[in-house]
Amino acid sequence: MAQTYATGTEFRSTTIVGVRRDGQVAIGSDGQVTMNNTIVKHQASKIRRLANGDVMVGFAGAAADGFALMERLEAKLKEFAGNLPRAAVELAKDWRTDKYLRRLEAVMATCDKDHSLLISGTGDVVEPDDGILSAGSGGPFALAAARGLLNHSDLTARDIVEQSLQIAASICVFTNECTTIETL
Repeated sequence: MAQTYATGTEFRSTTIVGVRRDGQVAIGSDGQVTMNNTIVKHQASKIRRLANGDVMVGFAGAAADGFALMERLEAKLKEFAGNLPRAAVELAKDWRTDKYLRRLEAVMATCDKDHSLLISGTGDVVEPDDGILSAGSGGPFALAAARGLLNHSDLTARDIVEQSLQIAASICVFTNECTTIETL
């Protein structure tokens, strides 16, 4: 599956999934980096903590663009006293209207203790109804797995993320089994 970004470019890369359950939030990613149809790295970390560790962010898309956007999100979090929804909306507005930012090709999955948000360059800030978010080419597979596990198991949020990433890796050739998982 390919992820299409605002510029129309298709990316086949990565899997990010976040889950909320019983007061815990977890977000994880696979570690594979591909260029076209070649695997160039197996253990990349695509999850970062911002705002003194209170916000977790994962990105799918171009790595440099993801890092640039995380820096912008961190600045917005400082500007709005750690308010993730407000920071996300302000970042999405800038991302959509700023000439430089519009060219950045990534999608961000963000979580804090209260919110899970998917932020895109098309101006989207989406908070899923069920507390599960995903991004990247393996995102739909991980999302489906996480929904099934959330509704039909007693696994923790972290365990659901881990299992969902493993299921996605067994289906999506652009996702591997080397994972990074963070929890709040």
